[in-house]
Amino acid sequence: MLYWLTEFSDGGDIFNLFRYITFRAGMAFFTALIFGFIFGRPLINLLRRRQGKGQPIRDDGPQTHFAKAGTPTMGGLLILSALLFSTLLWARLDNVYVWIVLGVTFAFGLIGFADDYAKVSKQNTKGVSSKIRFILGLIIAAAACTAAAWAHPDALAYKLALPVFKDTLLNLGWFFVPFGMIVIVGSANAVNLTDGLDGLAIMPVMIAAGTLGVISYIVGNYNYTEYLGVHFVPGTGELLIFTAALFGGGLGFLWYNAPPAAVFMGDTGSLALGGALGAIAVCTKHEIVLAIVGGLFVVEAMSVIIQVLYFKRTGRRVFLMAPIHHHFEKKGWAEPQIVIRFWIISLILALIGLATLKLR
Repeated sequence: MLYWLTEFSDGGDIFNLFRYITFRAGMAFFTALIFGFIFGRPLINLLRRRQGKGQPIRDDGPQTHFAKAGTPTMGGLLILSALLFSTLLWARLDNVYVWIVLGVTFAFGLIGFADDYAKVSKQNTKGVSSKIRFILGLIIAAAACTAAAWAHPDALAYKLALPVFKDTLLNLGWFFVPFGMIVIVGSANAVNLTDGLDGLAIMPVMIAAGTLGVISYIVGNYNYTEYLGVHFVPGTGELLIFTAALFGGGLGFLWYNAPPAAVFMGDTGSLALGGALGAIAVCTKHEIVLAIVGGLFVVEAMSVIIQVLYFKRTGRRVFLMAPIHHHFEKKGWAEPQIVIRFWIISLILALIGLATLKLR
């Protein structure tokens, strides 16, 4: 919104700063971070009063989790509020990609909110039917992917770009839409599955978002794309402001979510943030790179799929418990040990994802 102040600039004054994406991204980060620090504690107190017993704890989960009973959920509201306020304040509101990603984020956030509300109000872990959540997610993703395909340059529309093999474009035709739907819905649910320990999901989300933000800025800048040999997607650089706001809001939330958590993210946050990562990947033509950058989320989701399929076929389990972070809990790893090691893995995968921009 503040970008309109550039109309008062003659090129040599403070208003000229608002032309620069990097300046606005930095300000978006600090705005979201301060928002989180200011409103975090009041929101937690409100959630605690309204929810009473807090998020229900799974009866079949690790025994250590019963000590978390009474912790409020829906903490994702803090991240989403900071993200929305900061993005609307600092991003160009005439940018279609900003609205696509914002739309996906908050639509999935509404699904997650409904699920969290059902769990808290009924005091059970079932929430909204998984089938309903899945169908709604597909509808949202279909609309986002269609809009992204229309916004892409003609040379890139409905095509899949490959990392490393940068001159290769696979023309998916209308199959691009269902492919993008899988990316967005899969990302949303993978992050949702990862959110099982204090601080486990938010830092990998921030790392992945930061990485995708850098990629967005690069592919939206013609000079950088020429140098690195990647496809130029004009307008995507503005998504750096969104990811910077997400990073700042995520840090503000982590202040309260660090072990022992004062509030849980809930599906309100995990579905929304996972959907956001998928939407950014679709907009920037880096869907496959997301599988690398968000490799931790892929492993978490695959551990559940493998566990379910193997158990149905043999009646036995591959892991002591799925998702895989619970497997390590069952093996005796301390919760902070699992969380920090998973953070390290996420950072390594993010660096590998960035390296694909240079590899040829």
